[in-house]
Amino acid sequence: MAGAEYAVIHGRSESFYDTFERKADLQHATHYCPGCGHGITHKLIAEAIDELGVQDRVIFVSPVGCSVFAYYYFDVGNVQAAHGRASAVATGLKRSRPDSVVISYQGDGDLAAIGTAEILHAANRGENITVFFLNNAIYGMTGGQLAPTTLIGGKTTTSPFGRNVLNEGYPLHVAELLATLEGPVYIERVALGDNKGIMKAQKAVRKAIQNQVQGLGFSLVEIVSPCPTVWKMDPLDAQRHVREELVKVFPPGVYLDRTKERAPRPAPAPPPDIAELERILGIATEQNGDRAAAGAVEREIDLRVRVAGFGGQGVLLLGEVLAEAGMQSGFHVSWLPSYGPEMRSGTSNCAVRVTHARVDSPMVSRPNVLFALNEPSLRKFIETVEPGGHVFYNGPAIPEDCVREDVTAVARPFFEEADHLGTARAGNMVMIGAFLELCSGLDAAFIDSALRRLVKSEKWLDVDRRAIAKGRELVRET
Repeated sequence: MAGAEYAVIHGRSESFYDTFERKADLQHATHYCPGCGHGITHKLIAEAIDELGVQDRVIFVSPVGCSVFAYYYFDVGNVQAAHGRASAVATGLKRSRPDSVVISYQGDGDLAAIGTAEILHAANRGENITVFFLNNAIYGMTGGQLAPTTLIGGKTTTSPFGRNVLNEGYPLHVAELLATLEGPVYIERVALGDNKGIMKAQKAVRKAIQNQVQGLGFSLVEIVSPCPTVWKMDPLDAQRHVREELVKVFPPGVYLDRTKERAPRPAPAPPPDIAELERILGIATEQNGDRAAAGAVEREIDLRVRVAGFGGQGVLLLGEVLAEAGMQSGFHVSWLPSYGPEMRSGTSNCAVRVTHARVDSPMVSRPNVLFALNEPSLRKFIETVEPGGHVFYNGPAIPEDCVREDVTAVARPFFEEADHLGTARAGNMVMIGAFLELCSGLDAAFIDSALRRLVKSEKWLDVDRRAIAKGRELVRET
């Protein structure tokens, strides 16, 4: 009608982006299939964020699975988490930014499978976060495998004959499980089987976020959700399946509500000053005295070290000594260990960075120093060493097919040399001695101070000192 006025009674939530620019095409539409519970839940969460006026404070944590697409759509802070780790990441975010509103958004294949430890302990601690748990009883994104919540008899790609309790166990009831804990403040299960269920879900979603805004503690809403595509149903049949089949196993309801009796959590204590941290850790007197005695000076340094060998060769300790010495020198450091399942004879390596600048990443993909304590480690990492770098190899000679003309290589049977001192276990310290003599950039006094901090036995401390001296002697002889 000409001249008629229209009022918009329902529109896009402010918490959504105007266009979904991260998508290459169809930037007006989401990834979600028609009838998918994710799309419905996104709308409910966005509406609650708008109503509570917390958009600028929200940090959304989404892990692997269909949940991962949340950062395409929500105009809030977004952090992606590894599979199952969303509630752990949310805990760290909330503790570091207590004024934020942190929402962990997870599917059943994520939260109820690989993430069970994380969600259980976050709930038990009563972390002041909000968790939305989408339960569609299937692995949706990866092709329809059996999930912890798949119904008994449910046929999936990994249970083609139907879920058998003697083989796959029973469906996991997350809401009931977490409701037995003392930490949570609010646990509710809702189901997106019809409009009435969606309206109940809307209230539960809002309450769960509001609980966090009020500082009451851990809230989780389990949302029994349709997955039409993987279930091979049209949207209407999928909703019918929710309200006629899934809710029999996962009945909706409030499983825990302590909102009236729970007082707001107190504000976290401010972190101690750096000097106070030194006192708390018991390193202030020792480190400051050592630095003054050694006459530490500011200088540029950029050590990117890879230490690799068998478990039991002291790989991790070698890296710790370098990192500790770098820290006592006043540099920025990182130490990142990686080792196989066997504590002895398994593969082991660590990455160390010592730099005058801030450490941008603890990963060392292009080391300028490689300690290879065995031949497999040498072969694995020799090609990664930066031209101009240094290689210390525990062996009589570098194998011919590993020789590089653009690096400085020192090959000696370091562990045999240590054996002459009384124990082959000090071979890693002989290698540190060679490193100190040739290229370290670290003061020997700080290496010794690091050893005194890390090695508690006077007997072994003496052996390690003699081993370092032996390593320096070997380089001078070479």
